[in-house]
Amino acid sequence: MIKPLTKISLILGMALFLYSCNAVKRVGENELLLTDNTISVDEENIKDSKVYSQLYQKPNSKVLGIPIGIHIYNLADPKPDSTFQKWLHKKPNREERLIKFLSKKQVVELGNSYVGLNNWIKNSGTAPVIIDEAKTKKSVERLKDYYSSFGWFNTEAEYKIVPNEKKEKRGTVEYTVKRHQPYFIDSIAEKISSPVVDSLYRATKNKSFIIPGKQFANNDFVNERDRLTIQFRNSGLFYFEKDYISFDADTVNTEHKANITYIIPDRKITEEDSTRTEPFKVHNITEVKIVTDYTFANRGEKFKDSASFRGYQLYSYDALKYRPKAITDAISITPNRIFKDIDRTLTYNQISDLRIFRYPNISYVEDPRDSTGTGLIATVLLTPRKKYTLGVDFDAYTSTIQQFGIGFSSTLLIRNVFRGAETLEISGRGSVGSSKDAADSESKFFNISDVGGDVKLSFPSILFPINTDSIIKKYMSPSTSISVGFNAQNNIGLDRQNISSIFSYRWKPATIKTYQLDLFNVQYVRNLNTDNYFNVYQNSFNILNEIAQQVEASDPGSINPEYYTINEDNELFLNIPNGADNFITDAQNGEFPSITTGSDNLITLNNVDERKDRLTENNLIFATNFSWTRDTRDNIFDNNFSRLRWKIETAGNFLSGISSIVGLEKNDDGRYTALGVAFSQYAKLEGDYIKHWELNDNNIFAIRAFAGMAIPYGNSNSIPFTRSYFAGGANDNRGWRAYDLGPGSSGSLNEFNEANFKIALNAEYRYTIIGGFKGAFFVDAGNIWNIFDNVEDPASRFEGIGDLTEIAVASGLGLRYDFGFFVLRFDLGFKTYNPALPEGARWFKQYNLANSVLNIGINYPF
Repeated sequence: MIKPLTKISLILGMALFLYSCNAVKRVGENELLLTDNTISVDEENIKDSKVYSQLYQKPNSKVLGIPIGIHIYNLADPKPDSTFQKWLHKKPNREERLIKFLSKKQVVELGNSYVGLNNWIKNSGTAPVIIDEAKTKKSVERLKDYYSSFGWFNTEAEYKIVPNEKKEKRGTVEYTVKRHQPYFIDSIAEKISSPVVDSLYRATKNKSFIIPGKQFANNDFVNERDRLTIQFRNSGLFYFEKDYISFDADTVNTEHKANITYIIPDRKITEEDSTRTEPFKVHNITEVKIVTDYTFANRGEKFKDSASFRGYQLYSYDALKYRPKAITDAISITPNRIFKDIDRTLTYNQISDLRIFRYPNISYVEDPRDSTGTGLIATVLLTPRKKYTLGVDFDAYTSTIQQFGIGFSSTLLIRNVFRGAETLEISGRGSVGSSKDAADSESKFFNISDVGGDVKLSFPSILFPINTDSIIKKYMSPSTSISVGFNAQNNIGLDRQNISSIFSYRWKPATIKTYQLDLFNVQYVRNLNTDNYFNVYQNSFNILNEIAQQVEASDPGSINPEYYTINEDNELFLNIPNGADNFITDAQNGEFPSITTGSDNLITLNNVDERKDRLTENNLIFATNFSWTRDTRDNIFDNNFSRLRWKIETAGNFLSGISSIVGLEKNDDGRYTALGVAFSQYAKLEGDYIKHWELNDNNIFAIRAFAGMAIPYGNSNSIPFTRSYFAGGANDNRGWRAYDLGPGSSGSLNEFNEANFKIALNAEYRYTIIGGFKGAFFVDAGNIWNIFDNVEDPASRFEGIGDLTEIAVASGLGLRYDFGFFVLRFDLGFKTYNPALPEGARWFKQYNLANSVLNIGINYPF
């Protein structure tokens, strides 16, 4: 293993090599490499990225002050073809010998390969940005236009190229802008020809972006044109387009004031070689035609089946395979209502949400039967997706538990199961792996397994005894899903089985908002091999065995000899499971003089016993939860967005109420049981906020804040392991491995450290190194604690605001490669502030490679 000093030397050596490379190697004698731009506005230097974005030339990007892209570009031979030919003919008869040894064709290919390699290197790097005076002049004009768009119509601008006196062939460009007095909006008038347009305009005139007294800004006119166009097209004006709206700004002799006139003429109609105008009219939808099985191939054939439902006309080239209501519920375009452009957009979204059809084609034509010329026929062409879709995935991975593992998953999607646009998903998954933590050390290489399956049926409506259409409208894309899953694990030594069932509603009241209500979320967890607990959780056993050794040393013979054996090092070793379990019981019953009531050892033993009971007990969770999500991201390429999610969950209240009403008896622990299992009862609340800002050069600054708390009550005094929180890992606090941080300042005593209260804060600056290679600097903070449960260890509990000093901090750097459809991520995290260390010695004491954590992940952590 390479020592930390060697690693540091290697990194510093590489950085020094890149730094020492000649960045101006490819810069000509009379050329200057652009190293910086400065912009001075009204004699003040500015850093506004929007202003700098107006410049045609920007310096090459740097990483830690090094223009890596230039250095890679400079590695390429600028004239590879002539270089190869020169090499080929440098020695007499070299070409002839190569042709005899290879062939003439292969010698040509050898030259092409050399040229191709150099082109690849050149394309992987970035050419040095040479100061171009023509582009600099264009930048000056763009700066003037930019400030003119904000009302500074008389802006002056100039530039100056400044060579670097200390470094050859380098220079900066200094831009100077003088804005003068800006113009402000004064009076507003209208020239609107069509009465209906004038009426609609005046109805929302108070919402105008153009306001008297406000400084002139082009964006206000763009926004006002968009606002009116949206309003008019959603008020029945089918033929209205944005180009009909124009503005006249009178600034002559107005003392820096702009008098604005709205100009909206009548509709233009071109018929053959003539053009005429007429006032705009409000159009109505007279008929909606839906073709349910359209393809390009069958577009000219006759329909074989049709149906009518609530004014909609459905057609099919074959037998109609859908119940009409299932289709019309996804169509927002409604017969006998005015035309609204938003209805087309909503229909696109709702059809896509069904996952039954491809992206639909929607068109409108005038209804020839309508003598007023205001009727429209809407036609929706739907192309079905394949009824059956099968997907298969394979994966290979490593983790703290598995040294090596391979897994697979397969999903069969069946569409339109009951002719109501339902979808049925049947999925199976499984994995095998090798683990040194498995119980049987003499087992085969693949000694652990995980097998499971799920069945999920989704309906494109809310299934409820009472009609909810008036509350959850069809434009909200409501859906109901019912799922059942089973999972059998043999990968943690306890041979856990898991059965779950969920009945869930989902709807979108707005484009950026999603609500989900899990009316029933039931999970049953059964542990089959609980006797193996201390073989799996070695840390707990080592703590227990150490106390037993202390007891035997202070009180020889006090421990029953059947509880232990003496190992080859002549040390006491408790037998698993009976010896370990019986030792804990005897200690709690006061059998050992050295373990007294309130002693540290007894508290530790109680903690070990409590954790064992909690991790080996069977769980029945009967929960209901509601989540609210607001996500402004338009698509996967949107780098300026925010996402806010909060979730509330309660469990056990229904079963507790039934048990109380029926008068069921409690078990020996004072808990109600259902199906022979003491069910969990708790309340859980969590919130998550993510924000991304796109900076210059496609760099991104991203933050995340998370807080969650689960409080047991009633039938429970702790939270089930599957509903607890953990800290650390590739998507959390990257200075610690998953489950390795906390709780509190306890110091990660267990293999799986979890608790019921969590805070996580993350910040990350992402930048482009070159091409698909991305870099990042990050800071992660957070921890987990126990609160309002049965954990007694003060170091693990959150007992007041002062415990926030136990928030762990990690910082580090990342290297990622963007493949387009996913990102491969390597993050190196350093323990910057470790609350497990003594107070006063927590900052930077483990900030070294020896204590660092390398995280490998797919896609960004948030």
